[in-house]
Amino acid sequence: MKIAIIGQAAFGKDVLVKLLENDETVSAAICPPDNNQSNDPMKLAALEHEIPVYQYNSMRDKSAIKEFASLGIDLCVMAFVTDIVPREILTAPTFGTIQYHPSLLPRHRGPSSINWPIIKGERETGLSIFWPDKGLDTGPILLQKEVAITLEDTLGSLYFGKLFPLGVDAMLEAVQLIKDKKAPRIDQNHDDASYEGWCGTEEAHINWDQPAFDIYNLVRGCDPSPGANTSYQGDRISFFDASYKQTKMPMHENGTVISVCGNHLGVKVEDGLINIGRVRHGKGPKLSASEFIEKHGIAEGTKFPS
Repeated sequence: MKIAIIGQAAFGKDVLVKLLENDETVSAAICPPDNNQSNDPMKLAALEHEIPVYQYNSMRDKSAIKEFASLGIDLCVMAFVTDIVPREILTAPTFGTIQYHPSLLPRHRGPSSINWPIIKGERETGLSIFWPDKGLDTGPILLQKEVAITLEDTLGSLYFGKLFPLGVDAMLEAVQLIKDKKAPRIDQNHDDASYEGWCGTEEAHINWDQPAFDIYNLVRGCDPSPGANTSYQGDRISFFDASYKQTKMPMHENGTVISVCGNHLGVKVEDGLINIGRVRHGKGPKLSASEFIEKHGIAEGTKFPS
């Protein structure tokens, strides 16, 4: 079975390598244009294994569609795809196309599907391997895997520690089901669907008057990117490595710095304290809380605006 993989970065590379380790025939690797990032891990892995690499400015271009159709692909595997893949490419392979999505579809369709379950305080998420169609994350499900979201999980730990490795194995499992002619196509229940857009800096802005756990979940769900943020001396600062402690501090307003000692920055929230371990000031590097305190002289009693 001739497989084409569309993807990029570490996840695309690991799916490619896993397929090769399982003696699958990967006949083509489709990666985004270099754009000064010619060291994309998936592209380099494909070249290392002498797999033809194709890079299109847009997969909707007629030349891209025509070239892909000429490759005689049996199955297309989409791993970390950010371009819009046209239906002509999705349906060109003999057995169609499968795609990885890091949520339990139909929940959390969209581009930031790992951030939002944490931000919303959910205790479970997962991944879906599905058959993409003309909609956005709307196609039939092939298989799904569930994972727990702990109170300590961040975007980074949830993805790299759970959804990334589980997703690589799930892609291989899905390919095997297709080869064995046992791959289901289970329609999504669109009545249960939810969609969220990108989680960017605006969505990550902290309202200090929200409940404590809402703020804590926002910080976790935006760590390491884009960083839950507030403002300080006219600049944006973003918080990482947070923990929450429930305690009563009636004499302080929410959003007030009440501790600047040791390796943390403590901020008062409703019914508790958010301890911040790392801070990024503007577009600068991430600093430990102690480095930030020393460099910027932030003091107890500083009030962050909502």
